[in-house]
Amino acid sequence: MSDPNLRRSDKPAPPQPLPSPVVDNHTHLDISRDGGAPPDVRAVIDEAVAVGVDRMVQVGCDLAGARFTERVIDAHPELLGGVALHPNEAPKLYAAGELDAAYAEIERIAAHPRVRVVGESGLDYFRTGPDGVAVQQESFRWHIELAKRLGKALQIHDREAHEDVMRILAEQGAPEKTVLHCFSGDVAMARECVERGYYVSVAGVVTFKNARELRAALAQVPLEQLLVETDAPYLTPSPHRGATNAPYLVPLTVRALAEVKNVDVPTLCAALSENSERVYGPWWASRA
Repeated sequence: MSDPNLRRSDKPAPPQPLPSPVVDNHTHLDISRDGGAPPDVRAVIDEAVAVGVDRMVQVGCDLAGARFTERVIDAHPELLGGVALHPNEAPKLYAAGELDAAYAEIERIAAHPRVRVVGESGLDYFRTGPDGVAVQQESFRWHIELAKRLGKALQIHDREAHEDVMRILAEQGAPEKTVLHCFSGDVAMARECVERGYYVSVAGVVTFKNARELRAALAQVPLEQLLVETDAPYLTPSPHRGATNAPYLVPLTVRALAEVKNVDVPTLCAALSENSERVYGPWWASRA
């Protein structure tokens, strides 16, 4: 249960460290939840490493975020990068006549050897209304093709758009390594993802008391297709809902997921680490 007295400005204490290292496969170190300055990247990394989260995928989902990602992945060997135009960005850029230029810059940055992800791309029918659907879907198709052309993993944003996300992936042909970021589907969708060979990424929502349907869905996913993430600074796991999320809180999600999967934490950690490097490649061998 969340602490009703906890404010976003309160910093939760570090959780018990994990027995072996895992990857936060989706975090936003360029974003401040309350609109202030972004967090200190080195400090965030050090806090995460101290509890067993020794590698992270920094995701930039607009042009400013993509440029930030390009800089920090060169400066910090613990980070790999992902870049894309978020589905809510694409309609705005299209309306301004700037979408093609934005695509060109994303493609340039995505070619960086430490950018291993095209994403997050996908569909969001919660924040963008019907007028933006066509542009979102075309942008999603463009990002799918970019991932395949560059041989990168694809991370998918799917909010209230499950059927169209799965349909477009089938029509377009999903990249070899496709990740459903912050998976929010039901049991049937989880089974379909497993059958298609997609990876399912689990965020702090799995710890929420009202997430029974999600936990039932995740129970369908074999260990070799699971990843874990924060989506920081959002989706802070219980018991710290309301506070700002950060990679050092991943152990709370890992332990909740271990209960869902009925496996011990060391076994789950080993699987999550192995899966991450299978999807994104090695971190350390890429040191400059």
